[in-house]
Parts: sequence; structure tokens; C-alpha cells
Amino acid sequence: MGVEIKFTDRDLPVSPGFIEFLHHQIDDRAVDTSWHDQLSETLVPAEFEKRVKRAEAVADRVLRHPLGQKAIYRAYELFTAMLLGTLDKLESVRERYRFICIVGCPRHGGTFLTKHLFSALGVDPAAVPNMIAHDGFPDAAPFRLAPRHNGYTAMMQQTAEYLAMVEVFFANTRPVGGRVVVPKKATKAAYHGAFFLNVWGPDTEVIITLRHPVAACISTYEKSTGLPAGGRFTVRGNIEEWAQRDNVATGADAGRIGERDYFDVYLRYWEQYHYNLALTGLSAARNRTVVVYGRERLMACARGLCERLESPVAIDDFRVFDRRDRHPDWNRRAEPAVRRVAEAWKTVGLDFPMAEVMEAW
Repeated sequence: MGVEIKFTDRDLPVSPGFIEFLHHQIDDRAVDTSWHDQLSETLVPAEFEKRVKRAEAVADRVLRHPLGQKAIYRAYELFTAMLLGTLDKLESVRERYRFICIVGCPRHGGTFLTKHLFSALGVDPAAVPNMIAHDGFPDAAPFRLAPRHNGYTAMMQQTAEYLAMVEVFFANTRPVGGRVVVPKKATKAAYHGAFFLNVWGPDTEVIITLRHPVAACISTYEKSTGLPAGGRFTVRGNIEEWAQRDNVATGADAGRIGERDYFDVYLRYWEQYHYNLALTGLSAARNRTVVVYGRERLMACARGLCERLESPVAIDDFRVFDRRDRHPDWNRRAEPAVRRVAEAWKTVGLDFPMAEVMEAW
């Protein structure tokens, strides 16, 4: 007996971000490349509904263009390959591209390294779309099943779309050592590390960025216009939205998060994220580096990456601001969480550089 199952693009529609990317490629239009500017404190809000409307306005143009048709078909082909495990369809990706993924919590220095990787490849970071370089896409998160949404399916489809975008964007990029190097700030890969390593291939390089949770929390609330009144948690941008989501995913009362202390919510997010980093499969990467936030360490890491890519790119100065005395009570509350993370990493053979993290830059 044979069973035939059919899905259409009505069941699994193309992501709005994918449509936007293709529209910009087709019409050679300016695209948002603000990802590399990490010194500005511009708030990055969640704006999914606006993105949907923009994509709807240009979808017909994209669907009628040969480049759009080819890329969308390719994305569905790769999605089916992941869904069914027909790995031969992924071989052309693995043979042509080598991914260097910067994985770490937001505000942990990953953007600095990603920017220099693109520069070392001769690609101006200011010309790289956010969708290609940064951590918003593909989306990966704690699993959620909701009406018309399956977290695993959505992650696989967006990963397939990302690979199709890579094939378009890097079509004329020079190979290094026989393959095209693809940098990616992949914050969300921590949630499903084994999936991404299996898709991108065994030669994927993973660079993990670490930072003390107090310094990272301060940087987060500064990015989001300051510590909320009364020190209570609120959502104003993407990072805070992810913190709220991850708290709920680990049992927090969704209706009362706004009553909780801002740092308590952030610290729980930071701790759970670092458990995911260690335990979901990224630790299996053969080529793996850990770098702790700090001026000399991040600049040395960027310099080493550029040298390996045989590029004479000048390394920008990494600006570090000393905020270590701003919340002394937070430092006390953070230490047990940092130590728990270090112990969890130890169980899978990962070295957590405690002394460097506790410098708290």
C-alpha cells in the first residue's frame, strides 16, 4: 500500500524575509545592512507584521522573475531534503561552501568577528544584507507547536531559504582553499546545534563568544533605551523578546514576567542559553573555538581569522566600556548561575574559561 502526502505553498508559504531578499536582488535595491553597527544604541524592534506587508507588496514581482523562481524552487528542494533526509540534495551546498558560525548570546562580541570575516573575504560589511549576516534568520528557538505553526518545520524551511539565499549572494565570491567561506552570526543555532551542524556539514567552524551576564545585561538594556522604571522587566526589542520567550519555555509564568526584576529575567535567559550551547550538539563540532569578551581577546581572534583567510584586513579597535561597578548586587546574584553553567559545560568536555568570564567586561 502506498500513501501520498501533498503540501502546497499555501500550507508552507515562503518566508517574508526571503521574498524581501529576492526583491532587493532582482531590482538591485538598497537593503538593510545595519547589522554591523553595534556602537549605536538604536532599538531593534520586532516587526514581523510590517515585514509581511512589505513582502506581500512585491511577491508577484519576485514570483514572476527567473531568479526568484529558481531560488524559491531551490529552497523548497532543500527543505524537502531536510524533511526526508535525502542528503544527496545537500551535497552541492557542503561541497561548495564552508560555514564559519559565530554563536553566542546577543551583545557578546559576535558581530565584531562577523564583520571582520566578511571584510577578510573582500566583501564590504555595509553591502551584506541582515538576512545573510546576522542572527535573525533562520529562526530557531525552544520548540513551540501552535495553530498553523510547528517550530521544527519552520526552522527547517527557513534554513533551506537561507541556503538558497547563500547560493544567490555568494555566487561570485572567490573560494578560499577550494570552497567559498560563508560567515554567519548564528546566535539561534545554540537551540538546535546538532541540526545546524548536520545541515552545514562536518567542516563547519564554530566560534563561541562568552561574556559575563551582568555586563551583557547592562549592554542589553542600554540597547533598549535604558533600565525600565522600577527595574521591572519589559519587552522593547528583539533581545528582550527572546529573554521573555526563553523564560516561558523553562516554566516561568508568562502573565507575570512584567512584575519580575529585569536582571532576574535576563539571568535566567543567559543561563538557559548557555546550557543549550553545551547540550544541543554544537559541542560535537570538530573545529571549535571559545573566545571571551574583551578588547585584546576579540581583536586577536579577528586577526587570527583574517590571517587564516590570507587577508591583510586591518583590525578595527574593539571598544570596551567598564561598567563593572554599576550593579554590585547583580554581580553577587550572577555568580551561582555562572558556576552552574561551568559545571554543565564540564559534563560534555567543554572548557568554560571561568577566570576570563569573571573579569566581567
